[in-house]
Amino acid sequence: MRGLIYMIMGLMFVSCTGRFKDLNTDNTGITDEDMQVDLNHLGIPLNVIQQGIYFNYDYGKGKNWPYQLMQNLSADMFSGYMHDYKPLNGGSHNSDYNLQDGWNGTLWENTYAYIMPQIKRLEDSTRLKYPAVYAVTEILKVEVMHRVSDYYGPVIYTSFGNKKMIYLPDSQQDVYYRFLDDLKTAVGILENHVNLAGYTPEFSRFDLLLDGKVESWIRFANSLRLRLAIRMAMANPDRARQEFVDAFADPHGFFEEPTQQVAVTTDNEYTNPLGEINRVWGEVYMNASMESILNGFDDPRREAFFEPCPDDVLLQDRDGRDSVRIPLKGQYRGIRQGTMFAHTLYSALSKIYVNVRTKPILMTAAEVWFLRAEAALRGWTTEDPGICYEQGIRCSFSQWQVPGVETYLQSDCRATDFEDAFTPGNNIKARCLVTPRWDDAASDEMKLERIITQKWLAVFPEGCEAWAEQRRTGYPRLFPVRYNNSRNGCVDMEKMIRRLNYPSSILDNDNGQYEMLVDALGGPDHAGTPLWWDTGRNF
Repeated sequence: MRGLIYMIMGLMFVSCTGRFKDLNTDNTGITDEDMQVDLNHLGIPLNVIQQGIYFNYDYGKGKNWPYQLMQNLSADMFSGYMHDYKPLNGGSHNSDYNLQDGWNGTLWENTYAYIMPQIKRLEDSTRLKYPAVYAVTEILKVEVMHRVSDYYGPVIYTSFGNKKMIYLPDSQQDVYYRFLDDLKTAVGILENHVNLAGYTPEFSRFDLLLDGKVESWIRFANSLRLRLAIRMAMANPDRARQEFVDAFADPHGFFEEPTQQVAVTTDNEYTNPLGEINRVWGEVYMNASMESILNGFDDPRREAFFEPCPDDVLLQDRDGRDSVRIPLKGQYRGIRQGTMFAHTLYSALSKIYVNVRTKPILMTAAEVWFLRAEAALRGWTTEDPGICYEQGIRCSFSQWQVPGVETYLQSDCRATDFEDAFTPGNNIKARCLVTPRWDDAASDEMKLERIITQKWLAVFPEGCEAWAEQRRTGYPRLFPVRYNNSRNGCVDMEKMIRRLNYPSSILDNDNGQYEMLVDALGGPDHAGTPLWWDTGRNF
């Protein structure tokens, strides 16, 4: 039956369109009878939505490359995690802020063409008859769309799929409030289904992210509430604090144990697109900022995150003879963003660990401990920020099954300067100022830098969340690009990229829609405009 679901999904993908006005029309040829077989009307949309968070579809044009464009060549790189070894576009592209619209519009276009229509379909069909499925749909909707909003800013959310086909944008402030309201609604519905005798949730057999239990989805929703509340800590401190406290007090809890995480299963047809790009295409390598911090901290997770360089490199002289040996074998080495390199020598550096069977991680208990640490630092709870911080590190080490956490917690190791393996002109002094050891006597700003730096390590390899938090706080302190080719210099090299501009397809096809989005943004539609929660200060 799962094979039938995937076959029908394939038909859906081919037929979808990116124009808002067409998204309410079902052109798949699937009959109502098809959708009712064996709960397909629930299973098909749920599969589409869950896989759509970490996009990996073949809708007639191939798999994996959509993810590369949607995330790997943007958030994964901008977060300081990864870099491609190839000199794409002649060496000038997103890496040096010469942003490629054909890449950067894909998250918006694919989400609205393939994922949001199925969310709307499921909302309409489950609201009354299958309330638990409706609640899970709302949680998934928030998980999908907060990522889109964190890329671009204002989005089409509350008016998507309305019968009048008038798609008014929500400002990021308004949509974040709606995200939180939707999560609270979902939790309220699911709480009515906890401990019901003989009850098996209709979504259980289609659950690709958790274990099919109502309680797990409540914990996921509450964890998301904590994440979003912290994100708006400086944009609206009072509401952020109240939202955090309310979610924190929910008796059903949130993620706390290392085994509690949200990850897309690869047990069936789904494969990890990052693994394909990495293992088959060979295009995912360590970022220089990762090298500086992991090597400097002598972090045991380094061996779980990346592979050491396989061999030394022999460079040839002008006569084509090997003349210079670059010692690399066994080292962990990365690529600095924005250097406009025109060679392929970086293929000798450290690849990421991910393969096609690796479950794509979306949220972990370790992240939640760091959310708690920041909340305690801000005085939102009575918890001790240092204890939460250390528990977050312990949780991360346990998740990755690496030893040495107690030694690491007492470490005063610091980030190392970056030395490019081949081009000394790319060398740069370390930027990260903190050590792993917690310091109660440090300033709040230094404590926050510790919390976010370790959260950045714990969130790996989920670049969307890492990039959002780095923009919000400025931590960890990443290396700036060496060359800044942003349009009209719109990106400050030290402040770094703040968002992606809206797809040109909106401007070309619906100028009125585009103007409403830019008006809701409250600034020019370029990569230097900060988002609502990006206030430029932390206290």
